[in-house]
Amino acid sequence: METMKVNNVTANDLPWKIIYDASRCTMCGSCVATCSFKAIKMKVERRRIVFSEGEFPDPKSRFSAVPVIRQVDSIRDYCRGCGMCEKVCPNDAIRPERNPDTRHPIVTRCLGGDSIKRGGRKNLQGSTRTLDTIRIGRISQMTDPSLDAQRHTFDMLAPFGRILPPGKLPFKANKQGELITNESAPPVNWIYPVIIGDMSIGALSWRMWEAVAMATAYLNEECGLPVRMSSGEGGVPRRLLRSKYLKYTILQIASGHFGWNRIATSMPDMIEDPAGILIKIGQGAKPGDGGLLQAGKVAKHIQAIRGVPKTDLLSPPNHQGLYSIEESVQKMFLSMNAAFKFRVPVAIKVAASATSVSVFNNLVRDPYNIVGGFFLDGIDGGTGAAHEVSLDHTGHPIASKLRDCYLAAVSQGRQGQIPLWAAGGLGKTGDLAADAFKMICLGANGVFTGKLILQMAGCIGNDLGRCNACNTGLCPTGITTQEEPLVHRLDPEKVAQNIVNYFLAMDQELKKLMAPIGNSSLPVGRADALISTDRAIAERLNIQHVC
Repeated sequence: METMKVNNVTANDLPWKIIYDASRCTMCGSCVATCSFKAIKMKVERRRIVFSEGEFPDPKSRFSAVPVIRQVDSIRDYCRGCGMCEKVCPNDAIRPERNPDTRHPIVTRCLGGDSIKRGGRKNLQGSTRTLDTIRIGRISQMTDPSLDAQRHTFDMLAPFGRILPPGKLPFKANKQGELITNESAPPVNWIYPVIIGDMSIGALSWRMWEAVAMATAYLNEECGLPVRMSSGEGGVPRRLLRSKYLKYTILQIASGHFGWNRIATSMPDMIEDPAGILIKIGQGAKPGDGGLLQAGKVAKHIQAIRGVPKTDLLSPPNHQGLYSIEESVQKMFLSMNAAFKFRVPVAIKVAASATSVSVFNNLVRDPYNIVGGFFLDGIDGGTGAAHEVSLDHTGHPIASKLRDCYLAAVSQGRQGQIPLWAAGGLGKTGDLAADAFKMICLGANGVFTGKLILQMAGCIGNDLGRCNACNTGLCPTGITTQEEPLVHRLDPEKVAQNIVNYFLAMDQELKKLMAPIGNSSLPVGRADALISTDRAIAERLNIQHVC
């Protein structure tokens, strides 16, 4: 007993335990081969068998070597609970089980001497989601009849670009009474109210990114849904920059400026303008923490696109050289507009926080009329990699902050001039249409989502700590990894088909929600259509409380 090392890591210290039934196991090795985290291994155990061969009891012992599957007791190679071993086992001989007695948060910090990093979602469980307490409660009936969702024509478009008020439109009438323009107006693209959020080449595997791009092109070319996708920080392949499909992509620039040299040098060869430019100031899942792409995911093609060696890639938490909101408008917005000769709308993405309304108020008063959108990202979004303390303990819920921004614009009579786009945990229950509709009624022109897109592709992570190892580059489903054997587990055509089908279903569901309230266009700001079963939420969002 005195030789026992009580400080050694055991399976009971880890967040997941492997439950293994040797009697059902055929030792096919599928589970070990499938586990991308190397959390299980094959081992030979020495077993003692007691037997008697004669007519009278004469116990004898025999020892034999028995092959088994064992869990690895390691802080580096530990089970994430992804369940891939259970999925591939032909005999149901193995499965992960959540360990309620885990000491992982303490042990990891003690042994590593470093902040815990992970990807995916938050692990903390809070109260009921705000959106889950809200219903569509105003139904048009006799005085203002509802619409027929199956036969009515709906205008399902949202603006990406600065909208001028009537008095500032650059039109005047000539002597013949015809309207003519006397100067150019800010560029505006009218797009589908759900954008595929920014996920970079680097954060996603090349097959996953290609699947999203294929789905976006198909939705536009074949289905007639003008869906746009954001590139995320880090640049894009030259093949896309020189193709006609660039018009479906919103190019993002962030504080790291990764990949922008390639974009700038490809401008003379572009046959189409991008759908827009998105300048990322902050991300809702880890506000103030900058970007993080760990070295394990910086493959050769990522190095080429970003112009970097194989190392951890960290973006600063803020744009260097920008010290005020006004300066950001003058420098970044003006330069990006000028780069594309004022043909492409330029928007800004910020993390929801107590200061979001101040930023939005300054942008609304932009004298240049070049701020093309305000993207607000809330705390419940996902991320490819972050320090766990930032992921779990910083940020702001999205619903109230979106409402604050919208009402601030209303108080100035400037609502709709800078389109509001919101995100952060939308579609968490799998139903994005309902969440998007409620956010639009609260004041959003549209929403953007990323985490849900990964779930359409087969992501097995969740908000209870299952998997969430996007940062390691060992994604068992091939979605957020650059390791070739893992990447090839993903079927890009099947993923693209799933995304297309989901958007088609969501389009139907949005119409089924618009029709009962009598709206044939997006009900932006129609909070009168919403009710809440929670009094505090109803008072905070200025909507009707019901019981």
